[in-house]
Amino acid sequence: MPKSKVRKKAAYTPPPVSRTPQKVAGPTHPAYLAVMVAMWILGLGWLVVNYLAAPSIPFMAALGNGNFIIGFSLIVIGLLMTMRWR
Repeated sequence: MPKSKVRKKAAYTPPPVSRTPQKVAGPTHPAYLAVMVAMWILGLGWLVVNYLAAPSIPFMAALGNGNFIIGFSLIVIGLLMTMRWR
């Protein structure tokens, strides 16, 4: 059986160090955190009010199952905001 050829590997050379300063993102503004948490609370509150008092509130009764879309979308917006929070 023929013997396989040995491959010659080049020596590892690390990538050159960049001398340009990197901008480091600082912490997010405290208002961002407040809006993020407010979205969660508003979404949860919308769903709780939908379950408890939707038939007695005219505009919520007219929305029907749209109340679930509104409540869950507020919660999802708050969760999506967590990806940009530092």
